[in-house]
Amino acid sequence: MSNRRYDIDWIRVIAIGLLLIYHTAIGFQPWGGFIGFITHNNSWESIWVPMTMLNVWRIPILFYVSGMGVYLATQNRNWIQLFKERFVRIGVPLLFGSLVIVPIHWLVLQHYYGREFSYMPGLGHLWFLGNILLYVLALAPVYYFLIKSANNKAVVFIKRIFSTPFGLLLFLSLFLLEVLFVKPVMFEMYAFTFHGLVLGMLAFLSGFLFMLGGESFWKTLLKWKWICLLIALVLFIVRSMHSPIPASPYLLSIESNTWIFSILGFAYTYLNNDSRWLVYFKEAAYPVYIVHMAFLYIGSWLLFPLNLDVKVKFILLLFFTLLASVFFYEFILKRSDVLRPLFGLKRK
Repeated sequence: MSNRRYDIDWIRVIAIGLLLIYHTAIGFQPWGGFIGFITHNNSWESIWVPMTMLNVWRIPILFYVSGMGVYLATQNRNWIQLFKERFVRIGVPLLFGSLVIVPIHWLVLQHYYGREFSYMPGLGHLWFLGNILLYVLALAPVYYFLIKSANNKAVVFIKRIFSTPFGLLLFLSLFLLEVLFVKPVMFEMYAFTFHGLVLGMLAFLSGFLFMLGGESFWKTLLKWKWICLLIALVLFIVRSMHSPIPASPYLLSIESNTWIFSILGFAYTYLNNDSRWLVYFKEAAYPVYIVHMAFLYIGSWLLFPLNLDVKVKFILLLFFTLLASVFFYEFILKRSDVLRPLFGLKRK
């Protein structure tokens, strides 16, 4: 198996693209204002149906992929180098974003609703980076023990069980135990919750273990990707038929992970190859994630008062957010050695 995993880069890029769609859709839901979004007077509630499918796996899969990235990073770094590299890549953008980027979209929201201006620093949508930084620091001894103890009986057992379907069942069991003990009020509420913290840590560690399992694990995932996809689809259809009755968090946990297992399997099959698009967007995705909320709020402020159909506004807002974020990356951030580290990019 190649040390370079292009499919992991593709998943990260696609997941952030889906995040833009998801956040845009929130602005067209009647409850969007309760979680701090600028919301349109006329809702488009039917767009939320596909969003509910995304919602159970869009954040967990990013934690999985981040854990995989840490495994690859530990192959040529000691723990001090890992801490330094991750602090520069995650900690600096988290601090800068919390003090500068997040307050921008709050100022736009205050202006849109005619509220008194106030400076409001905070994690906002960057809470995800805070979790990742915590997992890197807290679990580093585990990573290096597993890597440096390749012949340890426990590590050999882990790799062996990963080569069978029982490995996938083991992971499912861990996430079900999280639901059992944490008892989340709402499974899809990941930000600033204990449930999100624990689930994210499990997903992060699982991603690391997936890579530790090696080729035998990925061969197992390839064999079972269609079964996992079928299970996820059935569970999604069943809960959609019973909407708006809340689904069981245990079933949501199974659905979430079977979506992720199938996505990882299909991505490994079809996306483990390089392209010029990937070269560009794997660098652009991170800064686009950091700045997209500011442009989303600016776009909402400009577009929502216009006399246009709500579906047209959704499409325009989505394209405005994407294009403005990419424009900022391409023509300002990418060319500035001063700004690049503030958005997690290496200096030229």
